[in-house]
Amino acid sequence: MDRLQPPDTDRRPRRLVPGDRVALVALSSPVEPDRLSAGTELLRSWGLDVIPAEHLRDTHPTLRHLAGTDAARATDFQRAWLDPTIAAVICARGGYGVQRMVDLLDWDVLRAAPPKTLVGFSDVTVLHEAFARHLGIPTLYGPMASGATFITDRPTADHLRRTLFHPADTTVLTSATAEPLVPGQAHGITAGGCASALATDRGTPTARTSFAGTILLLEDVNEHPYRLDRIITQLIRSGALDGVAGIALGSWEGCGRIDQVREVMLDRLGPLGVPVLWELGFGHGPTSLTMPLGVPAHLDADAGTLTLAAPVLTTGTDE
Repeated sequence: MDRLQPPDTDRRPRRLVPGDRVALVALSSPVEPDRLSAGTELLRSWGLDVIPAEHLRDTHPTLRHLAGTDAARATDFQRAWLDPTIAAVICARGGYGVQRMVDLLDWDVLRAAPPKTLVGFSDVTVLHEAFARHLGIPTLYGPMASGATFITDRPTADHLRRTLFHPADTTVLTSATAEPLVPGQAHGITAGGCASALATDRGTPTARTSFAGTILLLEDVNEHPYRLDRIITQLIRSGALDGVAGIALGSWEGCGRIDQVREVMLDRLGPLGVPVLWELGFGHGPTSLTMPLGVPAHLDADAGTLTLAAPVLTTGTDE
């Protein structure tokens, strides 16, 4: 039986205010020092007190693709989440590594702590899924502190800032490239993230049985069309897409000819018979929206919009 926790509006994290302490953690691949410094200064310019985790700048002693040992990365995250003075935990970068540390977290202890905001995307998809399954707390699929897009693209950083500080202003999500791949409208709980991470997560303790009743967000980077075909086919064959309410697609940076990617998505997702929105503008692209996960939303593929039923974060009085 799936242990997925339903979203609980009473456990939405509060919005951020100037002076809040936010923790930076590296849960996947090593961070680049110059980018980390630039991202840290940008967060500080918003009035945030940025607290680096103990192992933020580590590299695994033998596996150089990892930011420190699995135990150190898990400890950094759990300490930050349990620290009552920390209002948000922001991931420094993606890459690979969350799958190796996520099962080291104590979900009973994490569940007992007051909710706070988690920000990250790409490989952090696995942690977002674990939160959905074990905690039922909304999270943010958004840019990371040392990410090139975050530190160089002003609209990307500004949308994250407004989502964190003024979430009532970011309940309607759209982009200039959004258009219907399969027309229609749907209601559901937002979920998803990086398609390849979702596919490789199948059958693990952190993966839900299916995305039934969700508005599923999918995007990826550096996966050729035939690989995307394989990824989506795995999600279909595993039953992950059974009962999905609707799908919103993000960017496909480095995935080859975009017309071929579009053809793959139409071929694989079209037979599901649900609305599919093309290129909503989130993920690994040169500019990116911050996407709330775990909140009720309305997908209008014809209008090119995803509208949240309520802000993902709250002040306690609800904006």
